[in-house]
Amino acid sequence: MSILAGWKCRLVMLALCTASVAAHADQLAKVKQAGELVVGTEMQFAPFDFLENGQQAGFNKDLFAEIGKELGVKVRFIDLPWPSVLPGLEAGKFDMVGGPLTVTKARMDRYTYTLPIADATDALLKRANDTSLKQSSDIAGKTVGAGKGSAQLDQLKAYIATLPKPPEVREYVDNNQAYADLAAGRIAAVANSMTNIAYVAKQRPEAFAVVQPPFGAKVYFAYCMRKDPDSKSLDDAFNAALIKMHDDGRLAALQKKWFGVAMDAPTTLPTPNY
Repeated sequence: MSILAGWKCRLVMLALCTASVAAHADQLAKVKQAGELVVGTEMQFAPFDFLENGQQAGFNKDLFAEIGKELGVKVRFIDLPWPSVLPGLEAGKFDMVGGPLTVTKARMDRYTYTLPIADATDALLKRANDTSLKQSSDIAGKTVGAGKGSAQLDQLKAYIATLPKPPEVREYVDNNQAYADLAAGRIAAVANSMTNIAYVAKQRPEAFAVVQPPFGAKVYFAYCMRKDPDSKSLDDAFNAALIKMHDDGRLAALQKKWFGVAMDAPTTLPTPNY
């Protein structure tokens, strides 16, 4: 091969590599070209996502509406059972997950997280008239429910391993079913994020109460995307929009609307404790 031919070959290969990188480096461009951001979620996770008279309601709907305005696209949600959401993301069925998810070390190795949007510290929900549960350790020897495949379930299992008589754990695909079993006395408590159970107790104070203090380590909720180079552009744009909402008060207003109080939401991604 001549020197000229060799250089031409290299230039062609460089051009192909550059085109390949460009094709995979801008998920944001793909979203804008489609005119919509597709989000996988589970609409049984109040106050983030739930159905009200058959229609989506909750923090996620309101927050993503603001994100959509900032990005200049519509937002379309796909409702799935939680155990199907992350596999759906990995299969490319949507652009990101709007669960949201607890930020953990294991998940950070597998997914790209956005900045946090709320506190996700784990706590227990009990029946309002249950005087036997005064603190978290009182669940020893009882039966406790938690979401199947959730980080809250992982935190619960780690916590109960420290108790003298670990409780029985029942795993639920549907959080509403866990709350129904709690109300009916079939389980003694439900482990979930403080954000979720505080909302449930606020909606039904005659039925439920939160066990204080929380038992879990300090963690946060955030959304996630696939961990590949083409997600960085979308993640950067999403975080820029979120910081703008943080600075102008829109994020705090949505937190107060749906959680009852403005929550700590760091503008840098914290290192998780587990």
